Amino acid sequence: MKIARVANVNNAPVPQPDLTLRFTFSPPNKGNRQVVTLTTIDGNRQSSTNTTTSGGRIFTTAITDAAPRLNTVRVRGVNLTLFAGLREDPFFFDVEAYFRVRAAVAGFGPAAGFRSPDTAIDFTKGYNVNTIVVRVPQQVLAGGSNVNTFDLWGTINIRDPRTGQFTQVEQIARPGINELLTTSSQSIYETYNRTQPARFNSSNSTVIRDNITAVLKLVGNNDTRANALVRALLPDVMRIDTTVPSGYGNKFNALGSPAAGRRLLDDVVDASLNIVTNGAITTDNVSYDGTPGNPAQGHQPLATAFPYLAPPN
Repeated sequence: MKIARVANVNNAPVPQPDLTLRFTFSPPNKGNRQVVTLTTIDGNRQSSTNTTTSGGRIFTTAITDAAPRLNTVRVRGVNLTLFAGLREDPFFFDVEAYFRVRAAVAGFGPAAGFRSPDTAIDFTKGYNVNTIVVRVPQQVLAGGSNVNTFDLWGTINIRDPRTGQFTQVEQIARPGINELLTTSSQSIYETYNRTQPARFNSSNSTVIRDNITAVLKLVGNNDTRANALVRALLPDVMRIDTTVPSGYGNKFNALGSPAAGRRLLDDVVDASLNIVTNGAITTDNVSYDGTPGNPAQGHQPLATAFPYLAPPN
C-alpha cells in the first residue's frame, strides 16, 4: 500500500510514494495462520520492519477463528491496527454484462446492454477474498507535515520461482478503471498492471495512454474530454481529501477526478461508469444489499466494528 502526500487537492496525481506499507506472509502453520511482516518505507527508502505486537507475533486470522485477530503494531511512535485473513468480498458488479457491453462498444461483439435489477448478476456474491485491513493514524500518513490530502494505490508482487525475484502483477486504486479502460488486448492489461504510477508519464506508457484514449472516445467522449479524463485518471491513484466526508462521489477535484476516497458501500462501479462514459451509462443495476427477489445479488451485512467487512462464507 503506497501513500503520497498532496499539497493541493487539485494537483495532478502524485506518482511517487512518501510512505509504503509492505505486507509479506509466511507459509501457513499447523493452525492455518500465517506470520505477517509489516515493513514501512519512507520516501528516502529508509525502512523499519515489524513482526510482533505487544502480545506476540503478527498473525493472520484463520478461517476457523471465532473472532478476527486484531494486531496492534507500534510504528513510528503510534499504534496501527492490522487485520489479515478471509472476509466476504464486498465488491459488487455485473462483470459478465459489463464485458458484453464493452465488447459491443469496442466493435468486438453484438449490441448489448446491462440487465435489469431483477435479473442482474453480482459476480462476487458468495465469494471470499484474502483481505488486508489496516487502520493508520493520519499523523503517520502526514509524516509530520500539515498535509491533509493523499494519493493511495496498491500493488501485488509475486516471487518468480525461476529467478527468485518479485514481479509486480497487479496495481489498483480507483475501482474498475483499469478494467473499464483497457480493451485492445490482454497484453495491454498486463502492461498496465506491471507499470508503476511513476512511469505513466514516460514513453513506456504511450501504448497504454493511446489505448485508454481510444476507449474513452468510443464510449462517448470527444477529443477534449477524453484527453482531460486521461490527465485525471492516470496515473491511477485513489485521492483522499480528509477534510471532507469520505465517499467516491462526494467530491471531484479540478481535473475531474474523485477526491474523497471511498466507503465500502459506495457504488463505485456506477460512479466509474458514469465518469468514463460521460453519463451515457449510469448503472449496472447491482447493489451491495441486492434487489429483493433476485437471488443472484446480495451480500452479508457489514460488521459494525473493525475490520468492518462481513465474515467469510
